[in-house]
Amino acid sequence: MKIRIIILTIIMLFCIAGCQLSFFKKNEMVKGTPEGLYSRGALEYQNGNYKKAREYFTRLREEYPLHNLAVLADMGIADSYFSDKGYFSDKAYVEAETAYSDFVNLHPTNENVPYAIYQMGMCHYHLIEAIDRDQTETVKARKEFERLVARYPESKFATLAEKLIRECKQKQAEHEFYVGEFYFTQKKYSAAMTRFEKIATDFANIGLDYKVEYLISETKIKIAEEEKLKKDNEAKKKAKEEKKAKEKQKTAPKQ
Repeated sequence: MKIRIIILTIIMLFCIAGCQLSFFKKNEMVKGTPEGLYSRGALEYQNGNYKKAREYFTRLREEYPLHNLAVLADMGIADSYFSDKGYFSDKAYVEAETAYSDFVNLHPTNENVPYAIYQMGMCHYHLIEAIDRDQTETVKARKEFERLVARYPESKFATLAEKLIRECKQKQAEHEFYVGEFYFTQKKYSAAMTRFEKIATDFANIGLDYKVEYLISETKIKIAEEEKLKKDNEAKKKAKEEKKAKEKQKTAPKQ
């Protein structure tokens, strides 16, 4: 009888211990350590579960804001937006650009700042539209890439940015050329000249030099023709008015 009581007691102790262990494990999963949260976020990111990765990185940042891994969590959040193809793509790039910008502002001396600036440029780069559309994103992308090259010329990302700067310039030049040609065909020669001269000044050696030089020459001819026609018409109008005034003077009664 005593043996049975002892066995039952041992079983009850094991059950209690098991329940306590399960309870503590559950609490540990809910709370998590900085290292654990970052590892889970990194694993979810590698598996393409970007939303889940953001949740872990966000928890790490909120629960352990002063931990050194919180800095990497900020970067993880930005990267998860940038890589999230399941998200609305345009919105993802907007969110990513904001997150990278926040990283640069919060951690200006961090070694990952050149990468963050490069990614800011890439966010705008992926939002660039066709040459017949507004090129605001092209301008913003170029601005970030040029900032990167100016501030961190030795960075490996600066080397990548230099190529993209040229691409952005090419896009801007093509847009200006497209608009200039449109104005030219619409016989708005002054507006066309403004666009062509802008390309010649701001986007030399991009590949449009000969075309622009030719169109500037043609546009000057058209403008000169318009000015001559305008002067001829004004002269004819003036001559007509003078002739009319003389005839009126002849027919006026003498006093």
